[in-house]
Amino acid sequence: VQLVESGGGLVQTGGSLRLSCVVSGLIFNDYTIGWFRQVPGKEREGVSCMSNVDGRKYYPDSMKGRFTISSDNAKNTIYIKMNSLKPQDTAVYYCAAAAVWSHRCPIEYFGFWGQGTQVTISS
Repeated sequence: VQLVESGGGLVQTGGSLRLSCVVSGLIFNDYTIGWFRQVPGKEREGVSCMSNVDGRKYYPDSMKGRFTISSDNAKNTIYIKMNSLKPQDTAVYYCAAAAVWSHRCPIEYFGFWGQGTQVTISS
C-alpha cells in the first residue's frame, strides 16, 4: 500500500493550496481516506476525512469553512483544498487510509500513511 502526498509549499497568509494524495495497493473505493497534520512537539491532528464508500465527510469544527475534501475515484486520488490559510496552519500534512468509517475519524483507525508534505504559511 502506498499513499503519496503532493502539493505542499510556501504560501502567504490568506492564500490557498490544494494537496493531493494518490493511493495505490488497496481498493480505493472501499476505504476512508483522511488528512492529518502535525507540527513538531505536538500530536498529529485530524484535518478531514472522507468515506469513498458513500461519500460521507467529516471536518473538525476548527477546519470547517476553510478546508474542503474531495476525491477522484478514477484517479485513486483524494484532495484537500485549503483556503484563507493562516500561519498556524503551518505543518506537515499527511494522508492516511482506514478500512472502516467512524465519525470524527479517530487517528487509531488509520493504518496506512503517506510520507507527508510540508505546508508553510508566511505572515
